[in-house]
Amino acid sequence: MFIQTEATPNPATLKFLPGQVVMDEGTADFRDAAGAAEVSPLAARLFDVPGVTGVFFGYDFITITKDGPEWQHLKPAVLGSIMEHFMSGAPVMSGGDHPVPGSDSAEFFDESDAEIVGTIKELLDTRVRPAVAQDGGDITFRGFEKGTVFLHMKGACAGCPSSTATLKHGIQNLLRHFIPEVEHVEQI
Repeated sequence: MFIQTEATPNPATLKFLPGQVVMDEGTADFRDAAGAAEVSPLAARLFDVPGVTGVFFGYDFITITKDGPEWQHLKPAVLGSIMEHFMSGAPVMSGGDHPVPGSDSAEFFDESDAEIVGTIKELLDTRVRPAVAQDGGDITFRGFEKGTVFLHMKGACAGCPSSTATLKHGIQNLLRHFIPEVEHVEQI
């Protein structure tokens, strides 16, 4: 098994590409080992690597966030954990009724804004999310209220030094261009 790695705009995060599907549908964002242990054998294994502070699963990638050690010291242990997991045949996510971490919570918006929200979601799904996934993250719609769009940033996007610029100069300008009712974009 050959696992490729890619840098992300967040220096504390590295994207791992195992060459196979990680999550058939949706994403999963783990911010601590306790939450990972119940839901994902792979995430639990990755949190066993000293220095790992975040694990994010996308369709065909795993994004790891670290603190402490440099990537040159941490990367071999992460690669080994990913390879051992996939070679074992164990599932990425365990069965059961556990909620998927980072899955979208209830959205909030006024019913009279449903058409605007539909356009916002379409723009996010077709223009923003694919680009963000290239950088090892995800952005999901959470709400729209009084001209402000609320988004949830996950994976490499969470805590990234350039996330504010992405929100304000990229996403906000895109949405304002196509939807005059959008005035601001905020992170939740």
